[in-house]
Amino acid sequence: MVTVNQQRVPRKRTYLLCSPERFAVEYAINPWMDVTKPVDVELAVKQWNRLRETLVVLGHEVHLLTPEAGLPDMVFAANGAFMVDGTVYGARFKHEQRAPEAALHRAFYESQGWRFIAAGETNEGEGDFVYLPEAYGGLILAGHGFRTELPAHAEAQEAFGRPVVSLHLVDPRFYHLDVALAAIDDGNVAYHPGAFSAASQKVLAQLFPDAVLADDSDALAFGLNLVSDGANVVLNGDATRLAGKLKAAGYTPVPVELSEMRKGGGSVKCCIAELRH
Repeated sequence: MVTVNQQRVPRKRTYLLCSPERFAVEYAINPWMDVTKPVDVELAVKQWNRLRETLVVLGHEVHLLTPEAGLPDMVFAANGAFMVDGTVYGARFKHEQRAPEAALHRAFYESQGWRFIAAGETNEGEGDFVYLPEAYGGLILAGHGFRTELPAHAEAQEAFGRPVVSLHLVDPRFYHLDVALAAIDDGNVAYHPGAFSAASQKVLAQLFPDAVLADDSDALAFGLNLVSDGANVVLNGDATRLAGKLKAAGYTPVPVELSEMRKGGGSVKCCIAELRH
């Protein structure tokens, strides 16, 4: 049963998800993908439905993107764009296998009437951008090193008029920011220091002295690939130590099982784009 922690106040969120009915591992573009290990699509859909239902039970609004044949990674809806205050900065994928997803995300956002800014630089949406509305008046954290290119950070800053802090990812297992760091409320984060360069670790320590730190095992279990409403933290059930740290900090961990999505190198957050409109 989902419960709401009384020590922290959740904020209703609006999310975009895409069913994994066409999900498969047909190529390898990150260290987690193994084409010799087939996806159990029926189980993937069952696990994804449980995730979607969890978000609804927690009081959040869920929009759905229609999966397309030939695009097996569309289930990872977070990568298609990054949205702040009704403005959408579109994705421009690094790998050609995922490039067509960008147009489908753009069509969705434009159909809603939101302002859409096409990317000139390589970036993978919320995979490498995190927004904290209550940190320093509104702060964007941006990852680079494997997928999103550093010039995209400047492009995002111009798009949103918000300060962007660049963070250098150095461990290929944490190829996106959202597998190494997550917003746990509107002003604080959880992260794994080892995923970042020494300089970026210093920046994070200065910006977030009260951050929740994940150890290597929980980070490798995709524990940081989480979604939080400021009170309830939906995360991979295998990240037990991180769940304990979050609980001690006053949050309510809500574990889910997404073993099939992990075969593609993602978990909870990879499946969810936040629509901040």
